[in-house]
Amino acid sequence: MKTVEISAFGAPEVLRLAERPAPMAGAGELLIRVSASGINRPDVLQRTGNYPVPPGASDIPGLEVAGVVVSGDAAAMAMAGFKVGDRVCALVAGGGYAELCVAPVGQCLPVPAGFTDIEAASLPETFFTVWSNVFERAYLAKGETLLIQGGSSGIGVTAIQIAKAMGATVIVTAGSDEKCAACVALGADHAINYKTADFADVVKKLTNGKGVNVILDMVAGSYVAREVECMAEDGRLVIIAVQGGIKAEFNAGLVLRKRLTITGSTLRPRSIEFKTAIAKALKEKVWPLLESGAIKPVIHSTFMAGEAANAHTLMESNAHIGKIVLTWAPMGIEP
Repeated sequence: MKTVEISAFGAPEVLRLAERPAPMAGAGELLIRVSASGINRPDVLQRTGNYPVPPGASDIPGLEVAGVVVSGDAAAMAMAGFKVGDRVCALVAGGGYAELCVAPVGQCLPVPAGFTDIEAASLPETFFTVWSNVFERAYLAKGETLLIQGGSSGIGVTAIQIAKAMGATVIVTAGSDEKCAACVALGADHAINYKTADFADVVKKLTNGKGVNVILDMVAGSYVAREVECMAEDGRLVIIAVQGGIKAEFNAGLVLRKRLTITGSTLRPRSIEFKTAIAKALKEKVWPLLESGAIKPVIHSTFMAGEAANAHTLMESNAHIGKIVLTWAPMGIEP
């Protein structure tokens, strides 16, 4: 089978097409003929040598795919309601940049009705991440206010839409007026250009000094100090990436006085059981919103698999709004 592999750690150009033996599905797994593979920030970190592959996972990058089931554990598939020939999207621990990909049955979801495989491939990584962190770890509730750092990212556009659908007020930060406008168009109540304004000051004004209940943070570093300042009492800060650095200094007194929770997580090394539980929650609570059109996939660009280096260059430029997807079929739809 054709794959995109990392020939050495380094710049996007180290990504190259290669031939690998086709994987085989084991117990509790199914094999997908991939039409489209989503690109995510962890893929870039893996390519640069800054995100080690979890034990037992494929060294081929790629954490989400969509395509057609070609084989698998019949009993596990039947229990989950899948059969050979079904169109699915899946969260995987690696191996997504390939024509064939093995996925745990529990981490697969049906392609939402009316969706292309390109659209479906853009869903798993961000939807699993947002649901796990915003709604399970930080338990965002209807009527609360969420601040998203990086609202125009793949994570951001997902978090905006799910949070609004669940009845929250949403404030985002983004790096340009164009990106801010795109976030508002997706449903964000307020968008702050972090290059021209201090988000903490603006958040305080927007909330009449109360602060936000939950913050989804992909920056960390120096942001944490300002986030602590603009959080409401009993607020929850969830750190899911450290693009601004791993070290943070903040006012611990505010944490005590406002009873704040500072937490974080990374999804890739979590157990299949943990991810299966997220998949079940998404199928029940979010998939109907996708099929009704209340939540829409946001695709910035698609690239053929052989253009993976260009796709990574775009990802690193931060010029995109929404998701970037690799395609293995000319039209990116059901073969």
